[in-house]
Amino acid sequence: MKSLKDAAAAEFLGTFALCFIGAGSICVNQWSTGSLGLVGIALAHGTVLAVMISSLGHISGGHFNPAVTLGVLTTGKIGGRQALSHITAQLVGAAAAGFLLRFIIPEQAWQPVHLGTPSLGSGISVVQAITVEAVLTFFLMLAVCGTALDPKGSWNAVSGFGIGAVLIFDILVGGPITGAAMNPARSFGPALASGHWDHHLVYWLGPLTGAVLATFCYPNR
Repeated sequence: MKSLKDAAAAEFLGTFALCFIGAGSICVNQWSTGSLGLVGIALAHGTVLAVMISSLGHISGGHFNPAVTLGVLTTGKIGGRQALSHITAQLVGAAAAGFLLRFIIPEQAWQPVHLGTPSLGSGISVVQAITVEAVLTFFLMLAVCGTALDPKGSWNAVSGFGIGAVLIFDILVGGPITGAAMNPARSFGPALASGHWDHHLVYWLGPLTGAVLATFCYPNR
């Protein structure tokens, strides 16, 4: 792990990329009348996360997600000061991505999808949404435990691509239900830039709960 400053810079860059490409794909899908579709949006999220973890993971751990940072904190592999630095950098990176998207994308394209801010599907209650986000993030954190945290895991073999793949299959199922954020920063950035805060607490409670549960359930914790 590099210095706290270098790690924060890596977390800023990785989260910026995830939010810019992820939320951007939703805006572009709206702008192009559905040319990407759910599969395209899932691939955009999964591949950018995979590449960013592979590029920056050796500097900061490649969390890019406050829920993942909290999960790693519960394992004792990072301290409270580093976790706070990571989360601050993640939220700033997400906000920067959101405002840059607002500057680039025409308002008529981003307004209907609130700059890619995750939202609940029709008929989904808050409790159901928190549950879905917790389950999806559980899978994500389980992959982090097995490929990045466990010294016997397959980090060197698959790097971030195993973790990125989780985003793809999680979004394919959870996208229409909750937007499948699995990441408070991913929701925070576009919400701040668009002013759309509906059910925002869902995207903190669900992911944070799922990530912590995963660290305790991982067999080789």
